[in-house]
Amino acid sequence: MAQPAEQMAARVNQRRIINGKDDVVQLYPIKHQFAWDAYLAANANHWLPHEISMQKDIEQWRSSTILTEDERRVVKVALGFFTTADSIVANNLVLAVYKHITSPECRMYLLRQAYEEAIHTHAYQYIVESLGLDENDIFTMYQRVGAIYNKDAFASELVAHITRAEFKTGTFEADQAFLENLIDFYVIMEGVFFYTSFAAMVSFRRRNLLPGTAEQFQYIMRDESMHMNFGIDMIRQIAQEQPELWGETFRMKMSRKIARAAELEEEYARELMPRGILGLNVESFRDYARYVADRRLQAIGLPARFKVANPFPWMSEAVDLVKSKNFFETRVTEYQTGGALEWDDF
Repeated sequence: MAQPAEQMAARVNQRRIINGKDDVVQLYPIKHQFAWDAYLAANANHWLPHEISMQKDIEQWRSSTILTEDERRVVKVALGFFTTADSIVANNLVLAVYKHITSPECRMYLLRQAYEEAIHTHAYQYIVESLGLDENDIFTMYQRVGAIYNKDAFASELVAHITRAEFKTGTFEADQAFLENLIDFYVIMEGVFFYTSFAAMVSFRRRNLLPGTAEQFQYIMRDESMHMNFGIDMIRQIAQEQPELWGETFRMKMSRKIARAAELEEEYARELMPRGILGLNVESFRDYARYVADRRLQAIGLPARFKVANPFPWMSEAVDLVKSKNFFETRVTEYQTGGALEWDDF
């Protein structure tokens, strides 16, 4: 007769990301260690928008000489994209993903991620209010700007399917659709679609412009990097637990999708900065989107498609794109609030 410890070990070995035993709160013993590590790291890097001063940003925004019209356009379009994009991610997370995940460790991190998405939406509102921008113009931009709408629609394609009341994992078709949704949101949305705007906003800090806005985007980028890495770990774990889902036809479809995402980023870059700003232009953003897309492909075990060099090497100082290197561990060694956290100069 098996002893209690042996019974518990047998139970934990049966845990899966999806289609496993629904142990919502039974964390011990932990099986999916990557998720628990991500949860602890996220808690150690908590921040809130109002901890960051926007006084200098307000002064620069009100000045008629400090920022060009093209630079102002970058800020508005980036905010217009993110205010909708983070809401789509949060809705997918809460309404579609969480209820189908059966790993308690992953569920813990998903709860933390959902909270962080709310913090990001709070940050955009704080920036919009601080700079005195037209809230209706920013928060409804996706309805008027095709490049933003196209990205949102592309990422939302599978949400309608897996949020149907009758959707349930447990069949090959449903499990593969769920896995595709994870790739859509963690790899494409958070891993490709966010990074053109991140590069644009981080570039302001490099020139001592809009420091409060840029700092908040840097915290958001740090969070999204963690979300993406967690999602990639989940995707790879599902592929290991259910290898039949990761067939050649599916892999080719995902490769094409990620390549298409890079094309949409080029379209978005033309909307973001049609004339370019200091040191940045559509061509460099096109190459950056392709470079990032290749890194995401390789992270989930697919071959690179574009094979281009990174046109923004300075972005590596702001967010680590190498999956094997923990972004948090390279920057933070103890708990600090967002207002006290220091970032390396570029």
